[in-house]
Amino acid sequence: MAQPITVPITVRGYETDSQGHLNMSVYIQYAEHARWALLEAAGISQVAMLEAGIGPVNLETTIKYLRELRAGDEVEVSCAFVWGERKSFRVEQRVVKRDGTVAAELSSVAGFLDLTERRMIADPRTRLRALATEPQVLDL
Repeated sequence: MAQPITVPITVRGYETDSQGHLNMSVYIQYAEHARWALLEAAGISQVAMLEAGIGPVNLETTIKYLRELRAGDEVEVSCAFVWGERKSFRVEQRVVKRDGTVAAELSSVAGFLDLTERRMIADPRTRLRALATEPQVLDL
């Protein structure tokens, strides 16, 4: 697995729930932001994927909430792809507070969809390697 990339995010007040905690759905948004940042770091833009006729698909996400986040907290959201031998792969992510406390861990099963056939592509690594200018970022 390649070294995960991280993106900094500051929790905004409107992202919190009535108890002042980061709303559970926002963790997914933070994770998605980091996933796109990983692809961009590899030199793969959303436009390039659309032109190639593929798009990412998330099949399952598990979130472990470990510590609360509140408005103003500064976090780093990491992202790394862990390749398997099939159409799908894992996306491993952590939300870490500035002091090093892990606030959440997210683990997803993902793949890439052929946008014409509406089916998962058989070998996502080969397709992404062809699009990437920095394939090592994705451990390709």
